[in-house]
Amino acid sequence: MYNFFSSSKGIILTGLFIGIGAFLLQFLGNPANMGICVVCFTRDTTGGIGLHRAEIVQYIRPEIIGFVLGSFAAALAAKEFQPQSGSSPVIRFVLGIITGTSALVFLGCPWRMVLRIAGGDLNAVVGLFGFAFGIFIGTRFFKHGYTLGKSMPISKKAGYVFPLLMLGLLLLLIFSPEKDGSVYNGLIYYSQKGPGSMHAPLLISLGIAFIVGIIAQRSRFCTMGAFRDIFLFKETHLFSGLFALFLAVFILNVIAGKFSLGFENQPIAHTDHVWNFLSMLTVGFAAALAGGCPGRQFFSSGEGNNDSATYIIGLFVGTAFAHNFGIASSAAQIGPHSIFAVLFGLFICFAIAFTHIKKN
Repeated sequence: MYNFFSSSKGIILTGLFIGIGAFLLQFLGNPANMGICVVCFTRDTTGGIGLHRAEIVQYIRPEIIGFVLGSFAAALAAKEFQPQSGSSPVIRFVLGIITGTSALVFLGCPWRMVLRIAGGDLNAVVGLFGFAFGIFIGTRFFKHGYTLGKSMPISKKAGYVFPLLMLGLLLLLIFSPEKDGSVYNGLIYYSQKGPGSMHAPLLISLGIAFIVGIIAQRSRFCTMGAFRDIFLFKETHLFSGLFALFLAVFILNVIAGKFSLGFENQPIAHTDHVWNFLSMLTVGFAAALAGGCPGRQFFSSGEGNNDSATYIIGLFVGTAFAHNFGIASSAAQIGPHSIFAVLFGLFICFAIAFTHIKKN
């Protein structure tokens, strides 16, 4: 059957829906310029299950759960649920850690970077240049034979594991509601202030994310892929979806009076341009080496790709590390160990890239 979402119109519609959905989630309670942020929401979720103790960012976010479950449903319906694994899982785990720590120095994933730009945050433009340059570096290694090896088919039972883990998180959230304004209800944690306390209604968040998971799985939406395809093939198919996402949020922000152009006083953002650039360069490089941005990895895990699931587990660990070890930035400044984390992550990315060039 013809897959509409793989067409030019389909990828643009995917970007428009993600953008409109992100704006709606902001309007309904998610933090400003953070309607959807894959890394930030992973960080909040790790806090919700107690992997870090930063009380302002603790909430199991239904959006990332919806991404996996929606993609899982779409893959099953399209007979594309084909579990596989074995392509350098430990390295993918490490790349997930690097992505999580570096993105929280910038204060957002590639999706939030675009949302911040659409809200007028010029600090995110600096991050965009870094992100694109990191991917460009990755494509130079692709041209010289970089590969993490082939994934092998595995049993469907193994492919069900990660979607079931996400379902388990959802059940925790549903059946362990916040009690009496307490930070800890005896099972999971809830922020009482800060970004973690700001969230849209559960069912709306889950529903929008579930639809995003379906159409992103069908369209192969990926922020890293958008730039990779331009650098390698001069192909703008995926980039048109990313631009549609930006355009939708930009127009809605202008209409709603939420657009504020400048570097200063932007929501949950700092103005350290060097580390905005270098942290997102590291995110772009790591995403290129891993084969997809954080969002794409969540969608791929729903298709049964255990390599992507391993990367996401690394992302969970990395976002927890970022707050446990003083790596994450605040709106005022970068963290005390941000510089070390970004530079060390960049060094590891180069080490992985150089040692995985397969010459013919």
